[in-house]
Amino acid sequence: MVRLRFLFLLVFTTAAVAHGSVSPELKGMVNGDGFNVDGIYIINLATEKAAITDGEGYFVIPGLAGDTLLFSSVQYKSRRIVLMEEDFAKGLFFVKMTPIMNQLNEVVIRRYDNINAVSLGIIPENQISYTPAERKYATASSGKMNPMGFDPLINFLSGRTAMLKKEMKVEKKEFFIKELESMFDRSHFVDKLKIPADYVKGFEYYAVDNDRFTVILESKNKVITEFLLGELAVKYNEIIACENE
Repeated sequence: MVRLRFLFLLVFTTAAVAHGSVSPELKGMVNGDGFNVDGIYIINLATEKAAITDGEGYFVIPGLAGDTLLFSSVQYKSRRIVLMEEDFAKGLFFVKMTPIMNQLNEVVIRRYDNINAVSLGIIPENQISYTPAERKYATASSGKMNPMGFDPLINFLSGRTAMLKKEMKVEKKEFFIKELESMFDRSHFVDKLKIPADYVKGFEYYAVDNDRFTVILESKNKVITEFLLGELAVKYNEIIACENE
């Protein structure tokens, strides 16, 4: 009889201890101010139990009052929370996370003229390159570019070849104007060359119409380009003065 009572007491005590060792589960939800809350890690530092949030930020993790939960994620600042008795009494334990905002101080864009399709081996070194207008003209006027048809002859008779040639000249002028504007700003034309502000764009077209000037401009020699530009500015200002008389 004594043995039976002892055995019953032992089983009851073991069951009670085992029941007491099971931690209650904490149900919670992470709020990330509208940012993605999927995949945030939650670690109970006391028990080393872990959980992870779902797509809506919900999680379940075992714990007790006094345990510390660590919330960790790449896109959020880490946060530690010590659990209280009242946290388990809530229907849902809410946790607010602060997103990490990575702000760049400065973005520097460098131009490397020595790195291009030729230097990378994409295009053969001696291959002829065409601008869009040059390619259209070459296709319309060259039998080599159109070996299977009569396009060159038809384009010549219809006047399309002449039109594309003019388009190619216009494209070339626009290219030279961009080169000129990249070399000298507007204040250089107005303050140093004394070109009236309303005539700056006209002067640019006047300059790139000069074949001698465009040859120097293509060489990218700024000193000689500036010298010739000064000569052209004197002539252009004389033209303006005559027109205004």
